[in-house]
Amino acid sequence: MIDSKLVLWGQTLGYTAYVLAVITGMAWFAYKITRDGSCKQVPNALFYAVVGVLVAVGVSLHIVTHETIPWKKIDLNRDRLTADKTFDIRVADHRFVLPPEKMSVRVGEMALFRVVSDDLTYGFGLFRPDNTLVFQMQVLPGHVNDLLWLFEAPGLYTLRSTEYSGPRGIDMIEKDVVEVVPNTAR
Repeated sequence: MIDSKLVLWGQTLGYTAYVLAVITGMAWFAYKITRDGSCKQVPNALFYAVVGVLVAVGVSLHIVTHETIPWKKIDLNRDRLTADKTFDIRVADHRFVLPPEKMSVRVGEMALFRVVSDDLTYGFGLFRPDNTLVFQMQVLPGHVNDLLWLFEAPGLYTLRSTEYSGPRGIDMIEKDVVEVVPNTAR
């Protein structure tokens, strides 16, 4: 699975280059038709060639993005996958109620986070030590909300609410509650 930080970096570069190309093309077109104070005709073939290249590049960016989304394979094959560990978590009154046992998983194992809200809509986000997001989901009250994730890097991960649930929601942070340990079995 590709790390989401790498995907975000690649998307930032790709889409920035694409937007700059579109803006440059629009500026060129505007310059060509308004140069010398008169409206000039841009050859149809040139105009449609530029538009065609921009469309092809834009569609290609979307296809590449689709193929690099880290959780896509898990979601598409969810009915055939089983979790190595399941963690049941409740949320109520702006607090996460975590399982009594430590949430620990080995690198290469799948963890299922099953989260239930008793009162409001909350977010459930797992963050790396550098505060970058690993994954998140919205937790709706009255529903079992779950997320299956394959951990590929060891570390201690922090849990935060990623959804606005009122002013008290800002304190919904549980530091270093998910531990991913190296897989020593080789």
